[in-house]
Amino acid sequence: MSSMSGLYQGALRTQATHIRSGNTIITDAPPDNNGKGEAFSPTDLVCAALSSCMMTIMGMLAEREGINLSGLKTDIVKIMASNPRKIAEIQITFSHPNLVATEEHRQKLKNAALTCPVALSLSDQLKQTVSFNW
Repeated sequence: MSSMSGLYQGALRTQATHIRSGNTIITDAPPDNNGKGEAFSPTDLVCAALSSCMMTIMGMLAEREGINLSGLKTDIVKIMASNPRKIAEIQITFSHPNLVATEEHRQKLKNAALTCPVALSLSDQLKQTVSFNW
C-alpha cells in the first residue's frame, strides 16, 4: 500500500499527499528554471528533509538522555551545480544558544545528526557541510 501520492498540477507545480494524514506539500520549479518559485522546489525539499531528519534523530537521542532540545534551529543553504543541474552542496548550521548539555552529549547529538537516514541515503557526491553553534 502506498504511503504517499503525487499529482502534477501543470505549470511546473506538483502536489504530494501523505495518505495517512492527508497533509499536502506543493512544489514549484524555481524562477531560474522556468518556474513560479511560489513554493519549495523539489531540491529545496531534499535540503529541508536533511535538516528535519537530523533534528528528529537528535530529538530522539535528546529525549532518551534527558536533554531539552526545544528551540533548536537550522539555517539551510542549497548550492546548485549547473552541468548537470543538481544539488552540489547542502550547508546546515545548527544553533541553540541555551543548550544545556555536557560535551559528551553534544558529541552524541552531532553524531546523531551526521548519521541520520537522509544523510546516509544521499549520494557521496553531494557535499554535506554541517556546523553546530551552541
